[in-house]
Amino acid sequence: MTVKELTELIGAKDMTPDAPKDAEVTCGYTCDLLSWVMAHGASGMAWVTVQTHMNVIAVASLMEMAAVIIPEGIEMEAPSLQKAQDEEINVLQSDKTAYEICALLAQAGLPGKKREA
Repeated sequence: MTVKELTELIGAKDMTPDAPKDAEVTCGYTCDLLSWVMAHGASGMAWVTVQTHMNVIAVASLMEMAAVIIPEGIEMEAPSLQKAQDEEINVLQSDKTAYEICALLAQAGLPGKKREA
């Protein structure tokens, strides 16, 4: 699934229109604790979080994530969106809850992040 397809699937608003929409989404993840996401994030991940500050973009960039999804119509801070544009990180905003977003991702066949053995 590409970021463009993900955006359509969850009915999201694209907050970073210049970021590449052909990036491949490899898995989904939901977490609001940044240190946990840094330890468990993955390249190509679509990360659902209510966090909106600059560190979210730093983590997404460090982990080479495909997209950050902000649920429940929460608005990301303008400096964070500008940093996301600069870093070419896709930020999607959805009116759906994190639960609804994850359910749609699972129904579409997108796996959660695989656990290391």
